[in-house]
Amino acid sequence: MTKRVLSVGQCMPDASALSRFLNTHFEVQIDESDVEQDTLEKLKTTAYDLVMINRKLDADYSDGIELMQTIKNTPDVKPCTLMLVSNFPEYQEQAVEVGAAYGIGKNEYRSPETVARLQPYLG
Repeated sequence: MTKRVLSVGQCMPDASALSRFLNTHFEVQIDESDVEQDTLEKLKTTAYDLVMINRKLDADYSDGIELMQTIKNTPDVKPCTLMLVSNFPEYQEQAVEVGAAYGIGKNEYRSPETVARLQPYLG
């Protein structure tokens, strides 16, 4: 069964790399969103198995962890698992503190541990 992923705030090269990685290991349909408003609209109308948010959104450099908090506090958003895309463990820990699953880094796409971390959501 195909899983739905919303990729939020990635620049073009990172979006391509993430898409290649996910499609190599999982059967997924990936939607993309650039800014908070578009993200919230998509989350109100579509159920996603995983929402992968960049630490800094490429379009406006807003904070991905703040967006996670906004999503968590928006009542009509469909339930979803949030995950931060960042190479920095300290930001991953901040994301977990606001209710996200521990995420992945852009430098970890070749790691079997990364595939294993995503397995519960996309497998």
